[in-house]
Amino acid sequence: MRPSLFTGIKEIAMSGLDWNNTTRPRRLTSLGVAAAIVGILLAATLAWGDGGPAAASADRYQAQTIVTGQAEPNRSIGFAACLEDVLIKVSGALQLAGDPRLAAYKSRAADFVSAYHYHDQMSGTPTRDEQGTRDRPYDLIVDFDATKIDDLLKSLDLKPWLSQRSVLAVFVEMEQGKRKYIVTADAKQSDLQRDSLHAAAAKRGVGIVLPDVAALTTSKIDGAELMAMPSTTLAPVAAKQGAEAILVGRLVWVDAELGWTTEWRMEWQNRPHQWQARGITFDDAFRRGIGGAAQILSGNGEP
Repeated sequence: MRPSLFTGIKEIAMSGLDWNNTTRPRRLTSLGVAAAIVGILLAATLAWGDGGPAAASADRYQAQTIVTGQAEPNRSIGFAACLEDVLIKVSGALQLAGDPRLAAYKSRAADFVSAYHYHDQMSGTPTRDEQGTRDRPYDLIVDFDATKIDDLLKSLDLKPWLSQRSVLAVFVEMEQGKRKYIVTADAKQSDLQRDSLHAAAAKRGVGIVLPDVAALTTSKIDGAELMAMPSTTLAPVAAKQGAEAILVGRLVWVDAELGWTTEWRMEWQNRPHQWQARGITFDDAFRRGIGGAAQILSGNGEP
């Protein structure tokens, strides 16, 4: 859910809770409040959960970043970062990351913004002094003007990725010393990597699914053989989750580089694709992996 939706549900729920009852679980005291919450959840699902192409398309013109405080200087920096992200998200063109041509547009990123709002990352934590207010971390959520973004892409010889985006099944092997495992949808050991993969997918505007432990066991999929495993072996697991494309990755921690060496492979329209990176965090590795897949799927060439 978006932060603003969480806030709305919380405010409505708080209005009907029996706060004086400290010996039992807090409960709703009116059917009207419960109905309101159900209504919000239903609206959220229809609007941007599985709301179809229209809702997904609208979200493509939104990006977010973390800023310190709500002062204008940091907001401008946030707008610039979000502008690059939204251009990549809308077009699927990962090659725009760090593109020097964007510098001039970033300097006036506010011109492309249609709306923005903040989500307090420390919501619920009391502010005790002025320093805490100023240095408080916020998610800056930015909506961009679709027409202006499309025009900017055109000036960069790119175009919006308007076709229905394929759901991507992601199989990732992690190796750190003797510790090896595949990132799954349900195993505790891959909690951090799972969250990071979903964040990377949202950033790049791609829907992803991860295998669960039971599916890997049933299919006899072993992380030690993942990169060499043919797509035909992975396809049944992906298909059961509604995925239409498969991305396979392997991350190996290298002490000397204080980072991960990564390799990715993907087959799309009967063509194999491979790309690599090294000395990076797994967050960056996942952004590059899913971003590379998006670049292929959108027809923008090799990662």
